Amino acid sequence: MGLYDRYLALRYRLHDADPPAHVAVVITERDLLEQGAYDTLADFFEWAFEYGARRVTVSVSVLDEAVVPTLERELRSVEAPRPVDVRAPGDTERADAPIRISIGLGGKREFAAAVRQIAEAVEAGDLAPDDVDADRIEERLVFDDEPDLLIKTGAERLSDFLIWQSVYSELYFTDVNWRDFRRRDYLRALLDYQDRQRRFGR
Repeated sequence: MGLYDRYLALRYRLHDADPPAHVAVVITERDLLEQGAYDTLADFFEWAFEYGARRVTVSVSVLDEAVVPTLERELRSVEAPRPVDVRAPGDTERADAPIRISIGLGGKREFAAAVRQIAEAVEAGDLAPDDVDADRIEERLVFDDEPDLLIKTGAERLSDFLIWQSVYSELYFTDVNWRDFRRRDYLRALLDYQDRQRRFGR
């Protein structure tokens, strides 16, 4: 770790605010085509837990679902310090591992699937319409937790990512492309998060 990284790490550790317990990052399939992209992801996992995160979510947006099986195979093989759950389009099983990866499972699709399950439960008489609320929806989401900090690299649009869960997340956009994302860039995101006063929509 270089001198500047040590300086940022010291600022982070001396800060009064708590670190984000759940950190999410949004990347694209194009990011993963770059040389060293999977090494960056392995490093990111290490940094996240080193600096206080208890859960990490990675959303990989894809334009062509034909690449999903390849991405799924590669992402399952990334070295990680905690157990990993990988979910792709069509998956409905809840992701509960400390590290969770979504490949092309957009927020709209996930939300629509949850609503469809609720409609089926109502039609079957297992759920009363008056009992349908936010908790009932969250029970049926593949990714149920709300990220405290959501990082988007490359300064592009956020994409179709966790539209329900990230409503109160702190968003951090950086011009740094994923292939060039370093420890210092992650520490800058943490410091920016710690300097904010979270209002949770209030």
